[in-house]
Amino acid sequence: WRERSTEKMNRSPMQPPPIYTPENTRPVHKIRFDWTGWLKPGEEFPKTLSQAIDTCRHAWQADGLELIRWHTEDHRVQCLFNSNIDIPPTLCCNRAKGRLQNELRKHGTPVKFSRRVGMRSLGDNTREIVARYLDRQVGKSDYVDSRFKDYLDQFTVADPEALLNFPQRTGHGEYWYNLHLVIVVQDRRNPMTRDETFKTVGQTCFKIAQKHHHQIAELAIMPDHIHCSLRGNHEQSPQEIGLCFLNNLAYVLGYNRCWSEEFYVGTFSEYSVKAITRKP
Repeated sequence: WRERSTEKMNRSPMQPPPIYTPENTRPVHKIRFDWTGWLKPGEEFPKTLSQAIDTCRHAWQADGLELIRWHTEDHRVQCLFNSNIDIPPTLCCNRAKGRLQNELRKHGTPVKFSRRVGMRSLGDNTREIVARYLDRQVGKSDYVDSRFKDYLDQFTVADPEALLNFPQRTGHGEYWYNLHLVIVVQDRRNPMTRDETFKTVGQTCFKIAQKHHHQIAELAIMPDHIHCSLRGNHEQSPQEIGLCFLNNLAYVLGYNRCWSEEFYVGTFSEYSVKAITRKP
């Protein structure tokens, strides 16, 4: 790995403006957040809860959170949302709890929620499926030369210390925030071929994660695209994380538009979203 590229990335003074912005990119995304809130000891959910949630539904929609389903169990309420790409988990939790608490107050049935929250990212695929998919990237490629496949194998790496099944714990709760990010070379007919480029991209991805408090679990670098599964910083939205990787990788590779304006980011967890939607 070359230190020069990472030193370049870490410079903050006079850093050039980002190449990739929300305005000039076209992200493909599938983001689902499952929020859980607990009542304080001695509190009970009032009969107005269903009506309050129906009223909140419209406000949440305006926030960028589409309510898919909700249910209560014991002294907790759980809400599953389709989320816009620019919503970080912390904002989802704040909007879910804050609007519901306020609406119950308006109905004359206030309740006190615990400061404790739980937030889990969910997707159609599980963590195991995503990891297996990334591991098979080289094997399912159609390169004729088997030696090139053997060469690419070294750029599919996994970090055994990245335990995505464990949450990030804060003073207010727990966050399971796992993302699958896919970045594509701008012109797939002009893929990455140089050994130095592969190594620079690989090291830079891990440096980006370290700097912004993400944790990469698996990384698969192919000549024309990159797959990455990671635990995201719960204070950053999927869009912020995707743009951060695009811009920093473009910067170390010569500050040019080397990546496509279309990228993919999706959520996943230990179990799929079907496990939630099947609940009564």
